[in-house]
Amino acid sequence: MLYPLKSLFHRPAIRMGRVDNSRIQTTRLRNAQFVSFMSQNASMAPFSTDRYDSKLRRRKRYKAVFALAIVVGLAWIIIESASALSMF
Repeated sequence: MLYPLKSLFHRPAIRMGRVDNSRIQTTRLRNAQFVSFMSQNASMAPFSTDRYDSKLRRRKRYKAVFALAIVVGLAWIIIESASALSMF
């Protein structure tokens, strides 16, 4: 039971996500040259990052809902246990 929970909340050693490139000084000409290079390079297959990002967001929401369900379930058990103990 512990391994599935551990694998569900596992965070990779290298944080995957959006990179903040605001500190890199680029001009329009350099960006245009890079885009031109990437478009001419035929070895790179097109990849939809939107689909990948949506999958990551969906997985993050599922984890949050699962964690919320566990917290609500534990709170319910505690409340029911307290009401059962107060009857005796």
